[in-house]
Amino acid sequence: MFRFLRNIDRKDYRPRHGALDIFKFIGPGLLVTVGFIDPGNWASNLAAGADYGYALLWMVTLSTIMLILLQHNVAHLGIATGLCLSEATAIYIKPKYSKILLITAMLASVSTSLAEILGGAIALNMLFDIPVRAGAILVTVFVIIMLFTNSYKLMEKWIIAFVSVIGLSFLYELSLVDIDWNSAVQGWVTPSFPKGSMIVIMSVLGAVVMPHNLFLHSEIIQSRQWNLKDDKVIKRQLKYEFFDTLFSMIVGWAINSAMILLAAATFFKTRTPVSELQQANHLLEPLLGNNAVIVFAVALLFSGLASTITSGMAAGTIFAGMFKEPYDIKDNHSRLGVAISLIVALGIIFLVSNPFSGLIISQMCLSIQLPFTIFLQVYLTSSEKVMGKHKNTTFSKITLYAIGIIVTLLNIALFVSMLS
Repeated sequence: MFRFLRNIDRKDYRPRHGALDIFKFIGPGLLVTVGFIDPGNWASNLAAGADYGYALLWMVTLSTIMLILLQHNVAHLGIATGLCLSEATAIYIKPKYSKILLITAMLASVSTSLAEILGGAIALNMLFDIPVRAGAILVTVFVIIMLFTNSYKLMEKWIIAFVSVIGLSFLYELSLVDIDWNSAVQGWVTPSFPKGSMIVIMSVLGAVVMPHNLFLHSEIIQSRQWNLKDDKVIKRQLKYEFFDTLFSMIVGWAINSAMILLAAATFFKTRTPVSELQQANHLLEPLLGNNAVIVFAVALLFSGLASTITSGMAAGTIFAGMFKEPYDIKDNHSRLGVAISLIVALGIIFLVSNPFSGLIISQMCLSIQLPFTIFLQVYLTSSEKVMGKHKNTTFSKITLYAIGIIVTLLNIALFVSMLS
């Protein structure tokens, strides 16, 4: 799909000037948003809220700020160069390094797909009592069919609908609980590290700022390309893309926060630890009623399906990029990348004895790979050889490297906490 978009002259299809132009750019950011309201986030956020109340809301705020800056920066790469992050890595980084970096990105994609498929399977178990492993097969088959038969534009509409269902579901859930808003506001802006919380903190970080989303955003932003040779068009794209990214990331911040708020107001309030997502059936029903349980499970199912689709697209993007090719679901490299991520993840699910722990660990693995992708991205977007006059400013470069350093330090803190 993206190969087609890149190889035609889009000059005749430029958006007209006007206030409504901006809505033509909404979409890529929401596909990225699906990646950080996925089942891995549900597990991390429910664990954060159930174990520590409102205390870890600050991590959602910090992660979202990082995410806005990183996603805008990587979209900038796609708009200015016409290359996704994976292609740029294969072209501009020495092969012995680029292969290692992209292989770790593929492993991160597998970890992501594992969480997404598992979440959808857990939802099917909650709704229809389907065994988790059987549900995982159903989710995988559905997603492969969706990816191999639907165009990007149709996929984008599906994803926007999924995000809407998830958001409305949590608005309904929050209307049923009594939130301590003073504690919530304090939690959003006040960093704290409760004893034993580092694994959960890192899983929240890995669940929000996800390596595969950085690769995916640089690719799908090119569905909005009109004319790479026209500098005015590029500047307008960059401006509108930032609105799309900002709007979409705020939506994601609100939904992630809602998960922690719900867990804090129910499970933490009653001092009930959460060890599996299926517990919502038993824990939410006496507190909020049967409708809340159904809404929770339906939202989880939509989250699992939508995020598995975007995870598969990201894997196809990364794998095709290894061969210096754009994502094109009709191309064998893109298809193989999708298949590797989804089928390997499905195989691992059959080896996982505790699905909830598997979700938490998968998100922690993403946070460990994340610094490699961040430093790679910043190096490329700061290079005049790659970006030309659109390279990062000195301030942007320092800010983005600071984010990479913060993520690295949090990873070090995680290892220290695990050894102590």
